[in-house]
Amino acid sequence: MSEEKSLNFIEEIIESDLETKKYDQIITRFPPEPNGYLHIGHAKSICLNFGLGLKYNGKTNLRFDDTNPVKEDVEYVDSIKEDIKWLGFEWANEFYASDYFDKLYEFAIVLIKKGLAYVDDSTAEEIAKQKGTPTEPGTGNVYRNRTVEENLELFQNMRDGKYADGEKVLRAKIDLANPNMHMRDPLLYRIKHVPHHRTGDKWCIYPMYDFAHGQSDSIEHITHSICTLEFIPHRDLYDWLINQLGIYPSKQYEFARLNMTYTVMSKRKLLQLVEEKHVESWDDPRMPTISGMRRRGYTPASIRMFCDKIGVQKRENMISVGLLEFCVREDLNKTAIRRMAVLDPIKLTISNYPEGKEEILTSENNPEMPETGNREVAFSGNLWIEREDFREVAEKKWFRLAPGAMVRLKSAYIVKCTDFKKDEQGNITEIICEYIPESKSGSDTSGLHVKGTIHWVSQAHAAHAEVRLYDRLFKVENPSKEEGDFKSYINEHSLEILPNVYIEQEVKNVKPGEPIQFIRKGYFTLDNVHTKDGKLVFNRTVTLKDNWEKAAK
Repeated sequence: MSEEKSLNFIEEIIESDLETKKYDQIITRFPPEPNGYLHIGHAKSICLNFGLGLKYNGKTNLRFDDTNPVKEDVEYVDSIKEDIKWLGFEWANEFYASDYFDKLYEFAIVLIKKGLAYVDDSTAEEIAKQKGTPTEPGTGNVYRNRTVEENLELFQNMRDGKYADGEKVLRAKIDLANPNMHMRDPLLYRIKHVPHHRTGDKWCIYPMYDFAHGQSDSIEHITHSICTLEFIPHRDLYDWLINQLGIYPSKQYEFARLNMTYTVMSKRKLLQLVEEKHVESWDDPRMPTISGMRRRGYTPASIRMFCDKIGVQKRENMISVGLLEFCVREDLNKTAIRRMAVLDPIKLTISNYPEGKEEILTSENNPEMPETGNREVAFSGNLWIEREDFREVAEKKWFRLAPGAMVRLKSAYIVKCTDFKKDEQGNITEIICEYIPESKSGSDTSGLHVKGTIHWVSQAHAAHAEVRLYDRLFKVENPSKEEGDFKSYINEHSLEILPNVYIEQEVKNVKPGEPIQFIRKGYFTLDNVHTKDGKLVFNRTVTLKDNWEKAAK
């Protein structure tokens, strides 16, 4: 009997809140800024917030933090919604911070009237200097003493577009000596004469994240506002604004963000990789974006399993990408159909197989799922096999093909190598074998026992394809922490294109996103970008085993 999984610290808080009747129903939210594509770090937050809503019969809202029109776009909004649905979650309500622009403006007026906000004409550099340092208090300026009436008029003028970008800001009037630098008169509004993707030209002033976030939570009656650890210093301001405005008391809680080896999570750095053409696009299968992982063949179940295994912590740590790959293998081993594909082909001719003869053999679709049954595989005397499955000189523990050696062709016959051919450059071009007619899989009466089994594809029945072998994008564990430009640590072998691959004919019916295990070669999926006009392109999702760990040892 398996032990019940212990609660994480957020679940403990929620269960206490429900037990004490603090809330009748919990409401969480996932609040992405639509300025880029979601990555695996966001997946952790999605699984946490939506998972809590499901576990405790609550609700989870999707709210786009669209307060910076300079960087935001409808393209990102659509991709975020697609990613969340693909991961298997549905939101209770779809909201936007821009839905609340009128209400947030009213909140700002309330603070001004209470003498808790003022319009400041200082430059960004001057404001930063006036805030002081962690060991020295800040200093006020002449604008801090403006009257309520003057601030109301200036703020209205800001809204009416009478000032240029950066000419004025609205700041909270709190405490310039507060040990928390975020409480030293933080900015609430700035001027940006930029059309918004939803509100158009209605506004030329936009709330800062710290002002929009907590108030949006309050408007939606979010009970548990779950952020990452970098927002701990922001919590005091979150609470201060809610208290001063006298609105619904949402509460903020923080957990450790996901840091994963051999990748970067910064949107800025990911954007660099795209813009500087180090990768093909945001959904390049080497990217840690959810769309990139989807295109590579990662499954929603494997990502949810990964997020569950890493758990929820209060301290930052580095998670091995090997754990994610383990989860992918665990899921695909159960769900992926098996097919034979020869990635580096060399001819194998069975000299004693009747000329022109063809057979239809059977092989398992997935031995882990007997209910998927068997498939038919065409066999002939002219095959493709992997070049690496033959050696001119066999070593002591070599159990594949070599002169005089025998192997079993998977789901077919035992063959014995009798000869091989070379071209003028000395490259092996063809393997000659004889087959044992009595050794057919499923009805073997030959009495022979061989240790090696190799896969193959009949030349006359093969589909031609291109295969893309994707690997980790960086060759160091933490590229962001290394000296110099993080891009100098890009793994130059993160993509290998094999243009001449032969696969079982039936693979032509596979659709993008359907997992396949190419026997002995790894897990693959049909690429949804490069597969077109009759050309088949497969992406490797993950190898069958952790080759990196083996190489490290």
